[in-house]
Amino acid sequence: MSQPGSELKRGIGLFQATSTNMLEMIGIGPFITIPILLTTMKGPQALLGWLLAGILAICDGLVWAELGAAMPGAGGPYHYLKEAFGPKSLGRLMSFLFLWETTVIAPISLASGAVGLSWYVRFFWPTMGPWQGKFVAMAVILLCVVLLYRDIRDVGKLSVVMWVVVMGTVLWVVVTGLVNFKMSRVFDFPPGAFDLSPQWFMGLGGATLISIYSYGGYSNVCLFAGEVKHPSRIIPWSILYAILGVGTVYVIMSVTIVGVVPWRQAMLTTSVVSDFIQRVYGHWAANLMTCLILWTSIASVFAILLGYSRVPYAAAVDGRFFRAFARVHPTKRFPTFSLLFVGVTAALACLFPLETLISTLIVVQIVTQFLPQVIAVTMIRRHRTDIDRPFRMWLYPLPSILAFVGWGWILLSSGWNFIGLGFAVLFVGIAAYLLWARQKQEWPFAKI
Repeated sequence: MSQPGSELKRGIGLFQATSTNMLEMIGIGPFITIPILLTTMKGPQALLGWLLAGILAICDGLVWAELGAAMPGAGGPYHYLKEAFGPKSLGRLMSFLFLWETTVIAPISLASGAVGLSWYVRFFWPTMGPWQGKFVAMAVILLCVVLLYRDIRDVGKLSVVMWVVVMGTVLWVVVTGLVNFKMSRVFDFPPGAFDLSPQWFMGLGGATLISIYSYGGYSNVCLFAGEVKHPSRIIPWSILYAILGVGTVYVIMSVTIVGVVPWRQAMLTTSVVSDFIQRVYGHWAANLMTCLILWTSIASVFAILLGYSRVPYAAAVDGRFFRAFARVHPTKRFPTFSLLFVGVTAALACLFPLETLISTLIVVQIVTQFLPQVIAVTMIRRHRTDIDRPFRMWLYPLPSILAFVGWGWILLSSGWNFIGLGFAVLFVGIAAYLLWARQKQEWPFAKI
């Protein structure tokens, strides 16, 4: 039951929703992941990861589109998993696990963007030490908290302004690359680049893991769906438009950058796009590009914080999380406590290294959310005919099958340390739910 005065305002349209998705997708991801991506396979063949990640994003995006259009409330997967697995039985555990996962991955996701931003600050500040970089990352997150502490209609307008600058930055990179790249550098493969051994496929899985991190964000609209106008139409199309637009840009941008900066050099830099622009235009242009990338990174952190701050709010309004998270600003109608909580914990997560943040983020989401959510689509189709589905996945069940296989492959390619960490988060979450359910006398402890 919603608390009095807790309703959110529906003020986000299609262009604003799509731009917010794209802000989170682009962010710092492609600007920091290209060197890491090349390192996974020691050569430009790793760029195949962008293509495979794009296919996975489309298949998984159709899963999100169907679920988001059917249940357009703030909190997204919290509602999908609860309804799919049974709102009075297993669904209680699954929705709790999503909340549990969110408390882990929301700070990690925000921190990864902010820490990546600090890599480019080093272009201006070569002597910046590790702790100074962490301070910069924490300051960025706290700045975004301040920017989001306002009416959702103002947030939507701010998202569009940020989107214009982000797309201008990416367009500059793409056009520069197309005009100056050499195809011979793109096809400069090392010996054994395509030996198709088990190790090769594991390396490609690692490259896809890094790539899918940069695609992450196409579903951001589902997290604040309670503030979207005409959600049955806007949610699906904002997801698909964002994936197709950003995916095309990623492939072109990564290929052209490697066509200008030889991959053996690109592997060793932390500011590959700034180095790329400097090779073509000189130091002044590299300074300008670095400033634009910093803006893009801040915009991405802004969009991620907007989405994740709504998840604990939705659960609290539903009576499934601490009541403090249901607090809404008395006049501007946005969740205050939830925004502040996610922002502060994200600032603390900036203390960890970037590579650890990225791998942990993807693996934990696969284990606790992405795989169960793919299953949720089929369960709702078969067992919840009472739920209206205004958007239906194309070519069902093929996208669901491909999404499930793709997530499983990435999980296996991440390495046993991260797999163990992902399942540890899952099992601790199950134990936490059982303790909570026992106190509340809810499933499976409810008295019959």
